[in-house]
Amino acid sequence: MDDDQNTNLETARADRSVWLMKCPLVVAKSWQAIPPDSQQNLSKVVVSLDPLHPEDPSSLQFSMEMAGGEIANVPKSYSLNMFKDFVPMCIFSEANQGKVAMEGKVEHKFDMKPHNKNMEEYRKMCRERTNKSMVKNRQIQVIDNDRGMHMRPMPGMIGLISTNSKEKKKASAPVKGPEVKRTRRDRGELEDIMFKLFERQPNWALKQLVIETDQPAQFLKEILNDLCVYNKRGTNQGTYELKPEYKKSIEDADAE
Repeated sequence: MDDDQNTNLETARADRSVWLMKCPLVVAKSWQAIPPDSQQNLSKVVVSLDPLHPEDPSSLQFSMEMAGGEIANVPKSYSLNMFKDFVPMCIFSEANQGKVAMEGKVEHKFDMKPHNKNMEEYRKMCRERTNKSMVKNRQIQVIDNDRGMHMRPMPGMIGLISTNSKEKKKASAPVKGPEVKRTRRDRGELEDIMFKLFERQPNWALKQLVIETDQPAQFLKEILNDLCVYNKRGTNQGTYELKPEYKKSIEDADAE
């Protein structure tokens, strides 16, 4: 009976309308730091509508004001860019006991971005986070029972190695070694690194970005689909470049 109860899906809230929002990493961390049983408000959503043009989609604007304590370099005001078209989705939750419930259907999907007036302090925070993520901690490992001396050529073999060097060049290409397993970075840190790379040059191929970031190709594609446009034709065919809204932010930062 217990197994049957755990596999049942609770649908009492299935018809409830919910909003799905993609927020910056620093905002998510500040919300997660608040205890679940706290009565503190996370933020305030403001909906603006032009009464003279109510049918115009652009007249409906969403914004968000952060609540709670002050956090250094974290913007307090954000704009919520609503997506018009997205795949229908539902929200599910799972309790500690394994009970699964359907929490509602996604009615609106938003992309949360700092207001232009807060952009400078947000860039400062991103630069600091990027600089920290670029620092590599080197580790030295001592290998016991080193038998490297057996790999050295014997004195009588030096001449043989010299005469056969040309034959070695003609040998077939070496067998490709196993692929290096790359560890995923924090998504927010990786986005900051990507912005830095696109400041260096406007167009990048996927293989170049894999080498520069040392990240799995599939994980990079997920980030690139959110931040960039893929050029299928033209002089930059096969490369990625930033979407206009992100490109404009970088240009504004360079101008300052």
